[in-house]
Amino acid sequence: MTRLQRLLRISWVFCRYRLDTFLPLAELPAPLKLLFILAPWHLFPHPKLSRGDRLRRALEELGPVFVKFGQILSTRRDLLPDDMAEALRHLQDRVPPFPGEQATAIIEASLGASVAECFAEFDRTPMASASVAQVHAATMHDGRQVVVKVIRPGIQRTIRQDLSLMYLMAHALEKYWSEGRRLHPVAVVKDYETTICDELDLQREAANASQLRRNFSDSNLIYIPAIDWHLTRQSVLVMERIHGIPVADTEALKKAGVNFRVLAEKGVEVFFTQVFRDSFFHADMHPGNIFVDASNPQDPKYIAIDFGIVGTLAPDDQSYLARNLLAFFRRDYRLVAQLHIQSGWVPPDTRVNEFEAAIRTVCEPIFEKPLKDISFGYFLLRLFQTARRFNMEVQPQLVLLQKTLLNVEGLGRQLYPDLDLWSTAQPYLETWMRKRIGPTGLFKSLQTHLPAWLEQSPDMPQLVHDALLQIRNSGPTPATNQDTLNLLLAAQAKQGRRWRMLLIAAALAALGWFSIDHDLTALAGTVPAHGWALFAGAAWLVLRTRR
Repeated sequence: MTRLQRLLRISWVFCRYRLDTFLPLAELPAPLKLLFILAPWHLFPHPKLSRGDRLRRALEELGPVFVKFGQILSTRRDLLPDDMAEALRHLQDRVPPFPGEQATAIIEASLGASVAECFAEFDRTPMASASVAQVHAATMHDGRQVVVKVIRPGIQRTIRQDLSLMYLMAHALEKYWSEGRRLHPVAVVKDYETTICDELDLQREAANASQLRRNFSDSNLIYIPAIDWHLTRQSVLVMERIHGIPVADTEALKKAGVNFRVLAEKGVEVFFTQVFRDSFFHADMHPGNIFVDASNPQDPKYIAIDFGIVGTLAPDDQSYLARNLLAFFRRDYRLVAQLHIQSGWVPPDTRVNEFEAAIRTVCEPIFEKPLKDISFGYFLLRLFQTARRFNMEVQPQLVLLQKTLLNVEGLGRQLYPDLDLWSTAQPYLETWMRKRIGPTGLFKSLQTHLPAWLEQSPDMPQLVHDALLQIRNSGPTPATNQDTLNLLLAAQAKQGRRWRMLLIAAALAALGWFSIDHDLTALAGTVPAHGWALFAGAAWLVLRTRR
């Protein structure tokens, strides 16, 4: 299909479902407003469906690329009204499979060998088919059962065409919609482009799976299948075949005698472990990608598949997020407001008292309730409405996190509706924060950075000195600037002495650390006397540098 044909197809669906009613016509320039008023879609009858269902059906007709985009939009309560976002949550990838012969051809072209050479058995009938790829069952020559994931032929071209049209619409919204600059529709499409292009590279998905498997090696929380790297390429992925009960099959879980409370609590722990311990989380944890190992019903274990979408958080965002959540749990709304301002999530001139009151209004109704009585969708909607009032810009790095949190909510509600998410999550976050800012975190940071500091420290005073001399000799400067430079040069020698004292302090702290038994769980009161003496000396030197 050419780009023109695709554009005509999109226009037809746009008219059929009267999506023109979603456009901010009042904000358009007069010529465009006239064009839209006289456009031919007014000849189509108005569908007898809600606006959310119209949008959902239109995206389903436009195909897999738009369906995936709608699924991501369903988590963006800052972009859509609640009724439309709820409708988009029900989007389904109804994609027919492509012939097994095509899959075989792609596998053989990618691996440079016949299917018979690579596998003892290969089922040409797909197990499952989705928008980007489909999966076939196979058996290795050593008897291991595996699944073979194959990229859908021609999908790259379709994605390029649809993305170019999405960018066109996003630029128009950003230019003509009053909310466009704050909500960044172009950035939303760009994030989606990154997500879907990552899904087209199955080697990236395999690398994600390997990282998650390493993070949860020997864990009783979740199992990640092993990757067969020698048979994995950009368009083909071979992975261990897992056998478990789909997490959505509650009847089968009940028959297996699974402890639903333990399973639900483990789901919350998996989420927070991925986000805060590893800063690397499975961001597509919908029920179709999660299974349960019920071999030990009283201590069940999750099994995850499909690792095309993962999320990460920078250390600053990770810390601010944890502190925000803990402040929410403790109902310290003033701290929440202050953290939003400190992190730059809201403008610096935001009045803390007003923001605090608005957050309190949103949060108070949800506390001390079981999960079955809490709607995170409604909660997020209220938060985003508050965000609009205080000009809070969209935080792209948190979008996947919000999506994952909604998936976790859905799983928890399905498995154990009485789960108290707050009391389950709060102890984990408090422990993580203690480790991050307590002695353990301090020593870990020191171990990580001390070699680089020691390597760079001899050059640092000279580099500062040379930079200041270069500024002074670069040409005539006002007298006030010259005086400032002279003061800086005079202070530079003192700063060099401080550097040396800090290095000695770091060395003393490191020696103290290495003199301790490394069992950090019982740190207080077990440090040998000479260890405490070394730490005291390091602290004294640090205090001296502050004078």
